[in-house]
Amino acid sequence: MSNHTKGKTLHSLGPASQVPLGEGKTFEIGDLKIAVFRTRDSKLFSTQAFCPHKGALLADGIVGGGTVICPFHAYKFDLETGKAVGNDCEALQSYQVERSEDGNLQLHHPCMNK
Repeated sequence: MSNHTKGKTLHSLGPASQVPLGEGKTFEIGDLKIAVFRTRDSKLFSTQAFCPHKGALLADGIVGGGTVICPFHAYKFDLETGKAVGNDCEALQSYQVERSEDGNLQLHHPCMNK
């Protein structure tokens, strides 16, 4: 479900509980694939779904210390900024994600032309 406001689209991704603490999950919104991560302290982050280096699904990586580690080549990325940590890989595209009052995940994304 999508809602357009102020040049952004708000997508409802369903219950936050579908992303286990300390893990990630891949979602598809039309042609866009994104990863949503929920840290062990329940903070939410969202990035592009695939690693820019080898194309691995980042949601399958290890989440901890505010980073995700790519499952293919162990490169780390900061979940808040998307920047590579300790390597020269390009930064990840990050998206704003939050938990609504009813416990659902809401992703903010610039409006897509259809």
